[in-house]
Amino acid sequence: MIGISEVLETNEMIEHENLDVRTVTIGISLLDCATTSVEGTCAKISAKIRRYASRLVPTADSISREFGIPIVNKRISITPISLVGASCCRSPKDYVTIAKCLDSVAKEVGVNFLGGYSAVVSKGMTASDRLLIESIPEALASTDVICSSVNVGSTKAGINMDAVRLMGEIVKKTAEATADRDSLGCAKLVVLCNAPDDNPFMAGAFHGVTEEDAVINVGVSGPGVVKHALESVRGESFEVLCETIKKTAFKITRVGQLVAQEASSRLGIPFGIIDLSLAPTPAIGDSVADILHEIGVEKAGAPGTTACLAMLNDQVKKGGVMASSYVGGLSGAFIPVSEDQGMIEAAECGALTIEKLEAMTCVCSVGLDMIAVPGDTPATTISGIIADEAAIGMVNQKTTAVRIIPVIGKTVGDTVEFGGLLGYAPVMPVNQYGCAGFVNRLGRIPAPIHSFKN
Repeated sequence: MIGISEVLETNEMIEHENLDVRTVTIGISLLDCATTSVEGTCAKISAKIRRYASRLVPTADSISREFGIPIVNKRISITPISLVGASCCRSPKDYVTIAKCLDSVAKEVGVNFLGGYSAVVSKGMTASDRLLIESIPEALASTDVICSSVNVGSTKAGINMDAVRLMGEIVKKTAEATADRDSLGCAKLVVLCNAPDDNPFMAGAFHGVTEEDAVINVGVSGPGVVKHALESVRGESFEVLCETIKKTAFKITRVGQLVAQEASSRLGIPFGIIDLSLAPTPAIGDSVADILHEIGVEKAGAPGTTACLAMLNDQVKKGGVMASSYVGGLSGAFIPVSEDQGMIEAAECGALTIEKLEAMTCVCSVGLDMIAVPGDTPATTISGIIADEAAIGMVNQKTTAVRIIPVIGKTVGDTVEFGGLLGYAPVMPVNQYGCAGFVNRLGRIPAPIHSFKN
């Protein structure tokens, strides 16, 4: 039973500490939508998404009103489209047609984003995978709510360096294709290692082939709640600090569990997972960097930052798994630059660099996220950054990702405005030494020795 004190406490977190359910995401399998024609495939895709997702937005809005819990986004994740389009797509243009179909039906049902314009190429690329990847720049330039992801490595398979090299080029082409919008297309494109099948957060969400026909996944966020809780134990021991984070994460996850169960019941779709990720927004008081500051580092990026983040991530997960039997996705702390006011300030004053962010990604939920860099950054340098992050994920058996934005026409010192949840970002400097000789080698980096556990 939920007592009155818990209700009042939750209301306080919502009213004054920026607690929200960041997303209710419905995952839909499109494997049965494949046909031998692009038109036929699009028709089946549209029909299936309408069948499962037409009531998602009104249902989430109804739950939000009834329980007084803000639900910020309603999203769809789908089977990686390179699998669905393999039987009918013979050119990148064919995949762009499917992207436009997905964009149209997503807008029709009213969701904020649709993720799954994706390929999983950890060990190698099929012809279909390559066609989809080559279509990404045009697809993201000609749609509004489509998000794309490519998984280039895993602990079991190693790193597909051919895909890493190609994705450096694709990121650049996507930036150029959306140059009139400050290269916004790159904000909807992420390159992953060890991508989970059940992630409700964009841009990396897709519906894995091991999932049911449809599931409800919920992402909860509450960095403001955690910061507020830590203010009450300022100066206390690490034991008190950790217990406070853990108990707070438990309370936040309970809110997500309630919303997930209600959405599942009302939509008649099985509940999948709760993703408890401290995902910040540009709003004041909703920052992961502010939590790190409250723990004791002067600015995000100062010595001690990585240790603080490791502790925060671990305690968030420990608290979350006690509140729900099905915690999954990414779960932990995100450290996007443009979406976190404290991170933005740390980058602007020089406390936070890409190299320090890379070190922090060893212990956070994802990786280098929403980082604006000069538009003239070479594709091989972007590939090198992707390879570094993939190596961290592969060796540490965790998900890592790169969402980097080479903003055409911008350089270090400029600021880029993306708007909404995406916020704004200072253009950060990139190491000027090249890695083309490394990136241009063919083949893949083998899996690490500890992957052989059969």
